[in-house]
Order: sequence, then C-alpha cells, then structure tokens
Amino acid sequence: MSVRVLVADDQEIVRTGLTMILNAQPGIEVVGEAGDGRRAVELARRLRPDVCLFDIRMPGIDGIEATRVLAGPDVPDPLAVVVITTFDLDEYVYAALRAGARGFLLKNAGAVLLSQAVHAAADGDALIAPSVTARLLGAFTRTAGSTPVRPVEALTDREEQILAAVARGRTNNEIAAELYISLSTVKSHIASLMAKLGARNRVEIAIWAYETGRAGS
Repeated sequence: MSVRVLVADDQEIVRTGLTMILNAQPGIEVVGEAGDGRRAVELARRLRPDVCLFDIRMPGIDGIEATRVLAGPDVPDPLAVVVITTFDLDEYVYAALRAGARGFLLKNAGAVLLSQAVHAAADGDALIAPSVTARLLGAFTRTAGSTPVRPVEALTDREEQILAAVARGRTNNEIAAELYISLSTVKSHIASLMAKLGARNRVEIAIWAYETGRAGS
C-alpha cells in the first residue's frame, strides 16, 4: 500500500515540484496539496494522510501552528509531520520541533532523502537531515534556555550508544547495521529511551542528547 502524503507550501512551483518528485517514488502517493496552513489543516483532518510535508513559512496559519494543531502534545491522535524548509537556523525551525514535527529536511534534500524521510515518518520513525542535525540541534539547545529533564531511570550503555546515533540523524535501520543488532532491538531501545526521557518522538530524544552533551561527534 502506498504512503499517502499531504504537501503544503505557499510557493506553487515548490509545491508542484515536491508533488512530482514524491509521485515518482515507488510506494508514495500525494493525496492533497495546500497553499497555506489553514487549508493544510483542513485537508489533513479530512484526508488523514500517513505523512504531512509542511513548509514552515506559510500565510495565515504557518507550518509551526499547523504542526502543533495536528501533532502537538495535546493531540489525541497525532499525524506524522515532516517540516521542509530552507536552512537559516531561525526560531521557526526550533518551534516546529517543539510543536511535534517528527523531523525536518532542507528543500534541496533531493528525491532520495525526501523519499526516505516520508517512508520513515510513515513507519513511526523520523529522518533528520544528517547534514544539519548537529548544527541545527546544537544551536537549538543553546538558545532554548530550558533545563534538560532528568531520566526517570539511568540509561544503559546500549541506550547511550543509540541515543548518540539518533542525535546524529541515523534511522533505525542504520543504527541496527552500525551496532550489529536487530531492528526490533533498536525499536525496543528507542521506546525505552522515550519512556525514560518523557520524549514524544526521536526528535525530542535528539534534543535531549544535545542538551546534555551526549550527541557525540
């Protein structure tokens, strides 16, 4: 079955380009397009896509608020949202992560990375563009000003390894290959990390890794 995607970007040429790229990928189907956040929220609620791909800067309701409405901490049945943006390290990107975005990509990410991000989000995973993970999350944690939460239970050595890999933008499959463990074992450790850290998703796991200096090199 194809992964159903909703694309929202206020620039028609970008929206059309993203739609063409995604529809050309195996196992992905764009089921809706929106030129602003309000329309994106309406379509998302009506269509219930597997993944929402949102630009941050849109008129009316921007991508951050649209993400919060559809994927925020108070949403009982959150949708998977991937933010796609230009890289300028502004507060909008940080706010999107806090609003519940599962990951982010740059608009120049390319078809392969875009496809991987959509499939990862649909699988409950998240793909944070590796090229910007360290710089963006590092900057985020320096400006966030919040005190990192204390885990409810100490992390195991293996969890520390997986924590660092998540912070580097690795997917579950990549972590499994790197650490020579099964995919189900990775998922089990990710679930344990989320429980211990009170994290809603792996983006928040990565943020915590940076806040506590555990991200590695």
